[in-house]
This record gives sequence, C-alpha cells and structure tokens, in this order.
Amino acid sequence: MGFLKKFTKQEISWMMYDWANSAHSVIVVTILPIFFDTVAGYTADSVSSMSTWGFATSLAMAIVALSAPFLGVFGDIRGMRKKLFTAFMLIGVVSVAGLSFTPFMDFTASPEAAGRVAAIVLVLYITSTIGFDASCIYYDAFLTDVTTEDRMDSVSTLGYGFGYIGGSTIPLLIFLIMNAVGVPMLTCLGFIFGLTAVWWLVFSVPLVKNCEQTSGKPYKKGDVGASMKNVFTTMKEIGAISCQKCVRTNDIDCIGEDGRHLSFFEMLGDFSFGGVSKQQACAWAFELITKEFKLPLDRLYFTVFTEDDETHDVWRSLGVAEDHISRLGEDDNFWAAGPTGPCGPCSEIYFDMGEEVGCGGPDCKPGCDCDRFLEFWNLVFTQYDRQEDGSMPELPHRNLDTGMGLERMAAIMQHKTANYDGDLMQHLIKLGEKISGKTYDADDYSGASRSLRIIADHSRAVDFMISDGILPGNEGREYVLRRLLRRAVFHGRLLGIEGAFLTKFIDEVNAQMGEAYPELLKNVALVKGIVASEEERFSTTLDNGRVYLDEALAALAEGAVLPGDVAFKLHDTFGFPIDLTVEIAGAAGHDVDMDGFTACMEDQKARARANAKGDAWGSFNDVWVELSDKVAATEFDGYVNDVIEGAKVVAIVRNGESVESAAAGEDVEVVLDRTPFYAEMGGQQGDAGELSAEGVALTVSDTKNHNGLYAHVAHVAEGTLVVGATVTAALDAERRGFLRRNHTATHLLDAALKQVLGEHVSQAGSLVTPEHLRFDFTHFEALSSEQLKAVEDLVNQQIFASKPVVTRVMGIDEAKATGAVALFGEKYGDVVRVVSVGAEDQPFSRELCGGTHAANTAEIGLFKIISESSTGSNVRRIEAVTSKGALDYMADRLALVDAAAAALKCRVDEVPARVENLQAELRETSNKLKKALTGGSSDAISSAIEGAVELNGYKLVVAELQGLEAADLRNVWDTVHQKVAGPVACVVASVTEKGTPALLAAGSDDAVKAGFHAGNVIKQIAGLVDGRGGGRPNMAQAGGKNAAGITDALAAAKTALGA
Repeated sequence: MGFLKKFTKQEISWMMYDWANSAHSVIVVTILPIFFDTVAGYTADSVSSMSTWGFATSLAMAIVALSAPFLGVFGDIRGMRKKLFTAFMLIGVVSVAGLSFTPFMDFTASPEAAGRVAAIVLVLYITSTIGFDASCIYYDAFLTDVTTEDRMDSVSTLGYGFGYIGGSTIPLLIFLIMNAVGVPMLTCLGFIFGLTAVWWLVFSVPLVKNCEQTSGKPYKKGDVGASMKNVFTTMKEIGAISCQKCVRTNDIDCIGEDGRHLSFFEMLGDFSFGGVSKQQACAWAFELITKEFKLPLDRLYFTVFTEDDETHDVWRSLGVAEDHISRLGEDDNFWAAGPTGPCGPCSEIYFDMGEEVGCGGPDCKPGCDCDRFLEFWNLVFTQYDRQEDGSMPELPHRNLDTGMGLERMAAIMQHKTANYDGDLMQHLIKLGEKISGKTYDADDYSGASRSLRIIADHSRAVDFMISDGILPGNEGREYVLRRLLRRAVFHGRLLGIEGAFLTKFIDEVNAQMGEAYPELLKNVALVKGIVASEEERFSTTLDNGRVYLDEALAALAEGAVLPGDVAFKLHDTFGFPIDLTVEIAGAAGHDVDMDGFTACMEDQKARARANAKGDAWGSFNDVWVELSDKVAATEFDGYVNDVIEGAKVVAIVRNGESVESAAAGEDVEVVLDRTPFYAEMGGQQGDAGELSAEGVALTVSDTKNHNGLYAHVAHVAEGTLVVGATVTAALDAERRGFLRRNHTATHLLDAALKQVLGEHVSQAGSLVTPEHLRFDFTHFEALSSEQLKAVEDLVNQQIFASKPVVTRVMGIDEAKATGAVALFGEKYGDVVRVVSVGAEDQPFSRELCGGTHAANTAEIGLFKIISESSTGSNVRRIEAVTSKGALDYMADRLALVDAAAAALKCRVDEVPARVENLQAELRETSNKLKKALTGGSSDAISSAIEGAVELNGYKLVVAELQGLEAADLRNVWDTVHQKVAGPVACVVASVTEKGTPALLAAGSDDAVKAGFHAGNVIKQIAGLVDGRGGGRPNMAQAGGKNAAGITDALAAAKTALGA
C-alpha cells in the first residue's frame, strides 16, 4: 500500500467512505431483492415482488431527488456538512442493521406474517437507500474540503476504485463462502446484512474523525430562507441547451436549387422554461453575434411579429436601426403547437449575404425567397395559451425556445454565401467532383453543380438516419430515407457516374463527423451494406422504369402533360418514385398529371381495403377499451408457477361483448385477476391449458393481452362460468416448456448473429411457438453457409455449456449500463426485467425481456437452423427448431436420405456421388437434345426455313420451337443464318422449362439494311406475352409471363413485317 504515501490523511479518510458504503450497493441492492421475492411469495395476495420492489426503489430515489436541492442548502452552512453526513450515514447503517433480523422472522407461518415481514423489509430498504444517497451528497461535497483542485481527479478515482475492490467484493465473497460451506441461506442473509452495517459504520469513522468542512459560509439569520428562495427560483428558471440532429422533409425538392436548403442539418438550441425575459433573450443574442462572433451590425436584419411592439422596442434599444427591423405576419413570425395550446411570437435574425446573390428587386428584404438575406437564428417567445374560442391568455411562465442553424452560421463565419460552400459540405462536393469528373460552380444552381449539392446533402442524411436505426421502407420516415437515397443515386446517374458510388460518400461523412457523432462509426458495416443494397436495387429500377418513361415522354407533344395513369404504372409496376418521375418529366419540359396519379393511388388503396381481412372481432374491439377502464390489469404470476388456485374471474367476453356468464359449449375470453398464463407478447405465443372450478371446466387454447388485461381464449367444456367465481388456472406445462426453450434460443441466436455478422444486427421481429422459432434481423445480404454454420455452432456451444439463465429486475438506466440489449423503438418503463444467459459479468446474452425462459441452456438440448431468407429490404429471417423439434427435424431429414438411397439403390454415404453422376448424365443428354433441336439437322428448323416468306430484300423465318431456353434461341438464329443463303431474318419463340415464354428476333446485316429492325419487332410483340424487352436492330430478345400468347405474338410479328 506504499502508493498511499503520496496522499494526505484527510484524502485517505475521504476515500475510505467509498470502501465503506459500497457494501450497501452490492449486498442490499442485489441480494435483498431475492430475499424480498421469497418473502412476498408467502403473502395472501401473492404480491408482485417485481412491481412492488420497483415502486419502493422509485419512491426512495424520488425522495432524495426532490430533497437534494434543499439538503445542499443546509450543507453549504459552515459546520453543518459533517453533522448532516453523520446523521444520514447512521440512518443507513441502522436500517441495514435492522435488516439483519428479518431473515430470522417466521414469515412462513401465515400470509399475514409474511405480509408484515415484507413491509418491514420494504421500509428498511427505503430508509437505508435514503441514508446512502443523502450521505453521498455531503460525501461528494467534502472533496473540495480535503484536497486541492489539481489532485481531485486522482483522489476521486482512487476512492472509486476502493469501493469496487474492497467494499463491493469482500462482503460478497464472505456471503458466497458461507453459502458454499453449507451455512443455511437465511443464516447467511442475517449475518451478511449485519456485517454490511458494521462494515459501513467502521470504515466511515476516518472521515468523521479526520475531515473538516473548510468551504461554505457562517450562518446568518435569513440565509436559509434566502437560499431556499433561490432554489425555487432556479427550478422555475430551468433551461437546457442542445445540438440536435434534424432531417427536414417538406422541401426536399428545393435542395440543390439554392444555397440555403438542406435535408440534414444541426440545430443549436437554447431553451428556458420560465424566468428569462424578452429583454434578456434579445440582449444575449445580440451580444453573442456582435461581440463574440463580431458580425457587423449593418449586415444584420431582424424580424418581429406584426403586433409584437415589445420585441421591436427591445431591438431598437440595443441599437438596431429602424430600417433593419421588419414586421411579418402569423405565417412567418408566430409559432403554435397546434390549433389550441401554447403559442407565441417569433423574432428572426438574418445576415445580408450581399446584393450580388439577391434578386435585385426594389422590395427585397428579409422574408424574400432569394438568397440575399439568410435567416440563421429564430427566437420563439412562447407566452400565450390559445383557447378554442381564439382568445390567448398569458401563460403562467413565459418560455423561450431559440434555434440557430449550425451550417448557416458556419457559412457566415467563413464568409461564404451558401451552406454548400463552407468546409462542412465542400469535402463531400470535392469527392463528387473526383468520382464524376464534373466541376462544381458555386454560382450555378442547375446541371452538374445542383446534382453535386444533392448527393453531398443526401449522403449526410442517409448516413445519420441509418446509424440511428431507420431502415429504408415505403412508409413514414423509412420512405423519407429511401427517397433521399434513391434521389442521390439518380443524380449520380445524371452526373454520368457508372456503378455504385454512395458508400464512398458514407466513408467521407464518417471521416468528417465521426468524432463528433460516434454512432456513425459504430455501425459502419450496416450502413454501407444497406446503402449498397438499395443502390443496386434502385439501379435496376432506374434501368427498367427509365425505358418506359422515356418512351412515354417521347410520345408527348411539346409541353403536353404526362398522364397520371402512366406515372402510376411507373410507381406500381416499376417501383419508380413519383418525385423522380416529376423531376425527369420537368427536365424534358413536361408536367405530370398529379391529380390523375393521386386518383389511381386512391383506387389502389380502396381495392386493398376491400380485400383486407379484419381481425377476429372486427368492430367489437371497443369492449377491451371499456373493460380496461373498469378492471385492474391482470397480475402475471407465471414465471415460477404453472398452477394458481383461487384466481378470480373479473370479466367474460363473448363475441366481442362483455357478459356475466358463459355456459357449456360457448367460446369466450376470460379475464382473471391473476394468472400463470403468459399472454402473447414480444413474439412469444400465449399459453394454453385449463381453467376449472367445481362443476366447471374450460379448455384454454391461447392467451391474449388487451391493454394489460390477459384474455384466456377458452371453450367451456362443462358447467357455467360466472363473473366473480374463483377458478384454478393450470397451464399446459409441457407446451410452456417448449416455448421457454425456444424463447431462450432466440436470445442466443441474436447474440450469435451479432458476433458473426457485427453489432449492426438488431432484432426486427420474432415468433416463438412450441414447434419452432422465427427471428427477423437487420442485415443487408444473405448469409453464407459458413456464416450460418458459425451462428449455429455458437448457439449450440452455449447450450452444451449448461449456462444458467439469470433474471433480474432493475432500473432502466442500470439495465442499459450493464449492456442489456433493448429493441429499437420499443418503449420501456422505469423498472425492467433483464434476462442474462450466463452468470458472468459479461454474459453471452443480456436482453430486456418480459417473456418466459429456460432455467438453464441445457434444457434447450439442440439448436438447428432450418431456413434463412429475406423478408424485405435489409431484413433477413432465420427459422430454427430446438429440443424435440430439432430431433424430429433431423429424423425427417435422415428418413429422406434413407429414401433417396433406396431409390438410387446405393448406400447412404454414396448418395451425393450418385446424384452428381446422374446430374452429369442429364446435362450430357440435355446438351445432345438441344443440339438436335437447334442444329442444322433439326427437323423443326428445317421445316421453318422451308416456310420462309420472301419480303422486300430478305427472307423471314417465323417459328415456335419446343423445349428451348432463352439462350438456346440464339443458337437457332445461328443455324438459320448458316442454312439460308442471302439476307435473312427470323422471329422465333419457345416455352422454357419454367413455363415462361421466350422471344427472339434477329437479322443479317443485309436484312437490316433492307428495313428489318429486331428491337422494334420485339417491342411491338412482347406485350402479347405479358413481357417487355428490346435490343439492337440485328438482335433483340424478350421474356414474359403468358406462354399462351406466343401464337398471337408471332402472328403480330408477321403482320408488322408485312408477311
């Protein structure tokens, strides 16, 4: 311990309190809840220990949090700090000492006795927590009394280490050793609670003896009252500052056309919830921009709401000229939360970027649409409460909300006239120049410069949105992301960029902003994978849709409007975004009939609604809303219990209506006050089983959760069930066992996927049934067989290791601090249930979960993946089986192998080689057949040539051939070309092995010169087989869906060519 020599006696004494109180953190906070849960299990009403303990924790924390400002007031009085520290420390010590007696109280004698002991435990826990937290307030304040500022970090860090090394570890080790050598558990608990109290008291003595308060001021009459008043004033004037990541979606089409608009930007915010006047807000803003930022006053302009004389006068008093203040109406300078509620006037601050970037109009001033006056700051004074009658009384406290655009302020400070010309955006624009070979012109808002701006802006938005957990989709923010991503790809095409390029922009965004926003660097693989996948997919969409759109635009007269049904077909059939249709059509000089497009969309939605199936009860779902107002939420008591006796029937629902009774033969949903049945949640299917009472029996097939009410979906097999009756609720334990195993397996699968694929993997959905499990997760490509094997092996390693599955109840912040995985977008309460697979500090899996689980991974037996597939853009799905399901699956597969061996008349181990030989023979036979069908000896081709038609300058061969693939038709053309002397052309068709039609048109050079055009022929006839295609004048092909249309297609070709 020689390293302590460099510390003073006072510093070491201060450190020892961390050593002293950390025993409370470990023993009372971790072991006591387990003891309380045991006691609570013996109470009359089966107290839900999880919720009760959480309530007690929240109550203790709330008491300390609310009293902390006032405790601090007294602690600042010289001479009071040690007294208050000692008092609260003793409250904690005495409370923990009291806990040492509770394990020896006979809580098993009766439910009443258990209730008394549980109450005592809760009270002592709350008081010990208050003593602990309040004493720490004064302990932390003592740091400035015992050391100097330059030594605070080292003293504080060592004290923190003392707490973990000794206070947290030694008492816990003693408890574990006592338990391991056979000391009864209750005796262990009583001893360790007593030891914790003694430990806390003894090691607190050095601080009490050696540390004195040196800061603070002597008490004077009235000081406490004044300080308390300051506390309330501070609470009233609470505020916040922020730098918010923002995505603006209402003017995406404007981006790139001026220097102001961005889809992604950073908003600097300053908020005050009462206590800051307009005078103060304006004065501080004025001071910042003129004295700190040194912006010239003659280039600053201010706007106020038309009727806001107060703010106008404030700006004037600060020295702003009258001609630099404009009054704007409600649309520009009045903020409201909605039709009613908080609202108030705004005042905006503009910077004059110079006449050279303006419109030159005589009325050009702030609010003009040109780029001359750049708004960079908005002060919102929320002072009114608008009523339904339109009146606006003053709010009790005026609030202030100010927002400054970082990119705009940066451009101004760097003497740039546009957001895009500052250093935040220029790195991306230069990358675009490098990739495309185009040159950026800051003064040009069209063509290549516009596209470079769009790609630079959109790549930032895409990177941040995906990093924050948003995936491309077709609704809401997911569609905004997809739209931005696709618009960037489209403008890359306009710049002539060939191939994928957007991931290079993601790398540049990360390089520039990753330090400030670490989340960008956390999931780089996911972001780049999703971007690459979307870019590849949309490139195909662009290729297919652009051909159709170009043809439609070419057929329009100059200035004509593109019909709405054409735009709808592009959207519906080709997946072509309507905004890109509008953009491309606009560039070609055509508007789009948006009313017609909207009408087509509405028709499609109407058809979808007509075909949609409602849920089982249709409009009867309102019954659950009504019941949730009358009946308390169901208490779930099924983590340990499979059977509960004396459960009370609180509601019965039949055919969507609440009823008082249900007779034999009826199907109903029964709500109990408490139940062991788990309702379907979090992907886990609901439990099944039986409800029974004297003369009454119900078979439960499922359990649903309706707003906290657990509905047992049941068939009344015997007797009559009435509301108010008590029943025995017994779930199907075997079925629950399979559910528990499969649920724990999904947690293992999630963790294994993260290890194999990366931390970007997150759960996107799941289904846990007794027979199998299904797990959806974010990933941008199909898993290879090697990756699937690695995932499967990792899960089975944990199963074979017989890892315990540990559940704990804790605060949400503590849970997240332990690394527990939370579902993105899921809302959690203050107290959560954490499920860990493994007892280590860093287990293989740790997730927030309310479902039921195996007690040990060994119960799962075996894990086997049976399929991996895509469920949508960047979401993959794995289906798997465990335990008996895995054995059944393996048995089925072995039976198939045995059947294959029997059919092939070989041993099982010879099946692969035998199949490979058969495939080789089949390929050889197939090739011989195709040569016979497409070669010079083919009777079908010879017959077609004999029937050739003489046209103007060439012979035309038209034929339908059997059993050929699309690629084989080229061989047919080669044969025709070889066998027919002189100019020749052909149009041939076949039905492929998959049953789809294939068309080919081809002609020799002389036939093309004579007027034959293969591409035009295919375009005219492809629609008759529900297909599309095209090609060069001498060769074109098409596929389709309707093989029955081949005859009509060939006839149409003859007619088109004049045969």
